[in-house]
Amino acid sequence: MGLTWANRMCKKKSGVKIRTERLHLYYGSVHALRDITIEIAANRITALIGPSGCGKSTFLKTLNRMNDLAGNVRITGGVYLDGRDIYAPQIDVAKLRKRVGMVFQQPNPFPMSIYENIAYGPKIHGMRQKGELDRIVEESLRGAAIWDEVKNRLDEPALRLSGGQQQRLCIARALAVQPEVLLMDEPTSALDPASTIKTEELMKKLRTDYTVVVVTHNMQQALRVSDDTLFFLNGELVEAGQTKELFLAPADRRTQDYITGKFG
Repeated sequence: MGLTWANRMCKKKSGVKIRTERLHLYYGSVHALRDITIEIAANRITALIGPSGCGKSTFLKTLNRMNDLAGNVRITGGVYLDGRDIYAPQIDVAKLRKRVGMVFQQPNPFPMSIYENIAYGPKIHGMRQKGELDRIVEESLRGAAIWDEVKNRLDEPALRLSGGQQQRLCIARALAVQPEVLLMDEPTSALDPASTIKTEELMKKLRTDYTVVVVTHNMQQALRVSDDTLFFLNGELVEAGQTKELFLAPADRRTQDYITGKFG
């Protein structure tokens, strides 16, 4: 498709963090992503929207190579993080996923204490000093807006937390390894309205320090939290632009039909 939306995407952005060029992805014989060329701006929230099965979660997973785990996957084209192809043979995938963290649809805390959930990643990457781990745990929980709720119960099992708290704990766990990009796959779909509001408020704060890419089926959520929006349909990127412009004046009739509820 080419960078047909460059002018719409580039206003006010602070630089390109992720870029894809003619990206195609196949699950066996299924052509799941078709010729995706786009830039994702640093320190902004980019929402991926579209009906179920359109390719948005598949696209999200290409950004930190989570699709490597699926098997029978073939990718052509390029995905670049700060200008470097993340599918190049010399790329250390573990280091890539440290830089590009992910939060899933269902909260998935480890069956261990709140403290150990946050300390787990830094320990894996070699951190052993208790004082430094304490600092990371507190900063990560503060960053995920849950410190005040759990600071007196860090030794309790994380699974005792409510669903909304568990999701923010998982965000804190991702922040603990100091990523640059945070991928979020429908992070509020399993949450109640109050927890959804807290998570959305957190997302807006996170863009100060992180590049956030979020899959959502909720059009109002995309409007509330995102700076830019990408609309996927049948594995293709139909349209992209600043969120308010895309919703108010979509360039493609299919975008208009989707956001007004005519299909999807």
